[in-house]
Amino acid sequence: MSKLAIIAANGGLDAAYKVFNIATAAASMGTEVGIFFTFDGLKLIHKQAHGALPAPAAMPGMESALQAHGVPTIPELVSIAQEMGVKFIGCQMTMDLMQIKPEDLVDGVESGGAATFLAYADGVYATLTF
Repeated sequence: MSKLAIIAANGGLDAAYKVFNIATAAASMGTEVGIFFTFDGLKLIHKQAHGALPAPAAMPGMESALQAHGVPTIPELVSIAQEMGVKFIGCQMTMDLMQIKPEDLVDGVESGGAATFLAYADGVYATLTF
């Protein structure tokens, strides 16, 4: 089985769609997928923040366009990814710095540092950063 590692370091709506689109597409093809959420990327799995991520200023109307085309919301994509077995790793160092507790994040997130992510990423065919 192939394996993909994704680093989610940005907390905007466009970054979230990139992360979860690639993750779910790869998982649907039988690829094992793990996402390491760090710094602003933790917003993508934060229970309160992930439902109201900021759209990029260069893309006015992005949210209404997504809705008009029936694209799932970020909370929906988080659930879909988890149902597909995508592994979520929350950066413990960043969580400590930003005073984010495990219960602030969606259920099923493993907390770990860079070493945890690197251990997961050992032998992957690709690592992507968004």
